[in-house]
Amino acid sequence: MPLKRRRYDCAPGCPVEATLDLIDGKWKAVILFHLLDGTLRFNALARRLNGITQRMLVKQLRELEEAGLVARTVYAEVPPRVEYALTASGRSLEPVLAALKTWGEAWMQRHHVTSAPPQAAE
Repeated sequence: MPLKRRRYDCAPGCPVEATLDLIDGKWKAVILFHLLDGTLRFNALARRLNGITQRMLVKQLRELEEAGLVARTVYAEVPPRVEYALTASGRSLEPVLAALKTWGEAWMQRHHVTSAPPQAAE
């Protein structure tokens, strides 16, 4: 599936707009952040993303794959094993994701926001 190319007006904020188009939404940046640790299988990734539905995770992974940020590898086994990893382009977002994490931690601390512990699977 070819990447849909979008035209930008290339005003001074154009590169920011282009970046946000690739990692927009609630889950994409978080998915990329978790893949910084290395290759993950679908269910391992889903466990790290508290509250995401299977359907949404599939959708977000497909979009990240289409954008060339995530690589999907399917192994011919029974049952099939599917792994996700960052591509070189995805890995190049590491400083951006680290900056988002640092800023978010500082904001949460300033505003006395605490993160809820992950809920146990039922």
